[in-house]
Amino acid sequence: MMAGFGQGTRGNPRSHGRTWSRTGPDRATLGIVGVVCAVAGFFTLGILLGPAAIVCGWFAMGRSWSGPRPVPAVVALALGAIDTFLAVIWLAGAAPGHGLL
Repeated sequence: MMAGFGQGTRGNPRSHGRTWSRTGPDRATLGIVGVVCAVAGFFTLGILLGPAAIVCGWFAMGRSWSGPRPVPAVVALALGAIDTFLAVIWLAGAAPGHGLL
């Protein structure tokens, strides 16, 4: 029997991993990218890479504080926050004549 137009046998072509899903490797990848951004931010461009790590960690956690939290997502959030804080402190201390203490 032949399938007519719109009656394909493949189902929905955008199912199972072709788009951003809440489960699967996309969240794990975002967590790893967040950790890499946070670690790289300690050495260079912390004011940019810190917030990027926070955002990646937040999306890797599924944009929620409840439920299971993957370790790379929590590490990305924590290190990104520390990285951002240190970059802001460093920038405040680098301003001429405006020392922090």
